[in-house]
Amino acid sequence: MDRVEALQQLELLVGQDLHLLAREHRVEIAGPSGRVNKGWAGHVIERYLGLPTNSAQSPNFGSWELKVIPLKKDRAGRLQIKETMAITMIDPVEVGSTPFEDSHLCRKLKKAVIVARTVGSSVYEPSFVHSVSALDLGGKVLAQVKRDYVEIQDCINDAARGFAALSGAMGTYIQPRTKGAGHGSTSRAFYARKIFLQEFVQI
Repeated sequence: MDRVEALQQLELLVGQDLHLLAREHRVEIAGPSGRVNKGWAGHVIERYLGLPTNSAQSPNFGSWELKVIPLKKDRAGRLQIKETMAITMIDPVEVGSTPFEDSHLCRKLKKAVIVARTVGSSVYEPSFVHSVSALDLGGKVLAQVKRDYVEIQDCINDAARGFAALSGAMGTYIQPRTKGAGHGSTSRAFYARKIFLQEFVQI
């Protein structure tokens, strides 16, 4: 399925409760033990579009990438982007030696589609599809993402700092953060900051 067709199909979901779609496509929101399947919303939309669950680093629809982000109301009742968006894992060898234009980060972001969904205080509350946005990187936004990548790459390649020195304080739009359970995790991933997401997701 190409991105134009997918956007048309995804627009049909706006206003729909993903819990109902989860039941239709037999996607578990939580297991028998009560443990929540954190990626359930993305899995539901992938099944809706006819894609099996996939965690590969390449864009999950071949030429474009599907991302699902949560929106939550603040104390004044206004919708806000709830959190940063995970993009892809950081392989220090790959990132350290690969120009931005050939990177997994660039490939995943350049032709992404972001589905924004509302969430409540519990995963069991309804979750409605709010909007569908095509993420077409270009101009000043693309230039800043490249600068963020180069900042991270320079840190990895710096003998005095290296991969372990990557910090969430880096980057204007894209930050490197620990990914994995516990404070002892050594894995890092690229995350899109809220300020980046606000460039594309209209609330």
